[in-house]
Amino acid sequence: MSDSVAFLWDDALSAYDFGPGHPLAPIRVQLAMRLARDFGLLDSPAVTMGVPVIPASLDEIAAVHDPAYIEAVQRASRDPRAVDFVRGLGTADDPIFAGMHDAAALVAGATLAAAREVHSGRAQHAINIAGGLHHAMPGQAAGFCVYNDIGVAIAWLLAQGIERIAYIDVDVHHGDGVQAMFYDDPRVLTMSIHESPLTLFPGTGFADEIGGPGALGSAVNIALPAGTGDQGWLRAFHAVVPMVLQSFNPQIIVSQQGCDTHIDDPLAHLSLTMDGQRASYEAIHRWAHRYADGRWIAVGGGGYEWVDVVPRAWTHLIAEAAGAPIAPETPTPESFRAFVAESMGRPGPARMTDGRHPWAKPFEQGFDPSDPVDASVAATRSAVFPWHGLEADPDPWF
Repeated sequence: MSDSVAFLWDDALSAYDFGPGHPLAPIRVQLAMRLARDFGLLDSPAVTMGVPVIPASLDEIAAVHDPAYIEAVQRASRDPRAVDFVRGLGTADDPIFAGMHDAAALVAGATLAAAREVHSGRAQHAINIAGGLHHAMPGQAAGFCVYNDIGVAIAWLLAQGIERIAYIDVDVHHGDGVQAMFYDDPRVLTMSIHESPLTLFPGTGFADEIGGPGALGSAVNIALPAGTGDQGWLRAFHAVVPMVLQSFNPQIIVSQQGCDTHIDDPLAHLSLTMDGQRASYEAIHRWAHRYADGRWIAVGGGGYEWVDVVPRAWTHLIAEAAGAPIAPETPTPESFRAFVAESMGRPGPARMTDGRHPWAKPFEQGFDPSDPVDASVAATRSAVFPWHGLEADPDPWF
């Protein structure tokens, strides 16, 4: 596929920093930037750098966030003692830091700039790996997220007259904030594949969460049991997402690319490898071209194994979007490994693969009702597919 990609970056995005010891550390994005640069991806003719990144305005943020909440964030930015637990400010997940409003507004502005690049036609795809703050609620910070950059961008696209936006969230945690913001809006299809809310924050994202009364079928949730690996995850992903996309016929796809589904992630319990994650990027890219005329906005998200996982995952994402995928067995550049050793005091990853070759049998060839993954898929299809005129269940295996 021939692709043009706008890559949104400004060093000031690293100011979104909750401080020492917090899992959402800027170093993870900085290492991803370093690996992508060392592979030469950011110098690719397909990739455009230098698009101005400016903070989202108060009006743009207020399209999805309550004014009183925005004011509380501004107060906390000026005075770190302005704890507001009701609004999620000053918790262990979202500690207050000086300049919090400006930093969060800049992240939102970068994702908004990505949306503008794709909407204008200046780029087919656009990426902001510093974005993906999908837990922020209209009136509350949550899960390391202050302003919901994804919601800000989607609201802006709707205001430009876009009528069908598909949101795909592959983070290990349910994309609850984005779902909540558009739960009653049939113009936005939110699809989240995540670890079961029975075992992981935020405790939402069950199959029966399918959208408000005027938007039934617009929320799609695939909740997978802890321990699910490449085969089960990809089987579930392909058993639901492309069918609903084809039915919905989106004009733009927005994807949240959290890589905390990896088996080495310290904050969750799925067991994907780099190879399974890479396969999901290829699928989303293909679906963007098949169902949305190539219009694709991708943002970062979770990912808390800073050295071995996040840099490789998002470098694969950038390469895939640029139409220049990196072969899995490719060694990481020596310059990157040396930088990791010097800056982190530990070895960096040697190759762009975990040595797996993920494959999943299509769900349409039959399912096993006793298998927990298949049971989750069947629950989602039964809840959502009828609203899209789709057949829910193939014949089971016996």
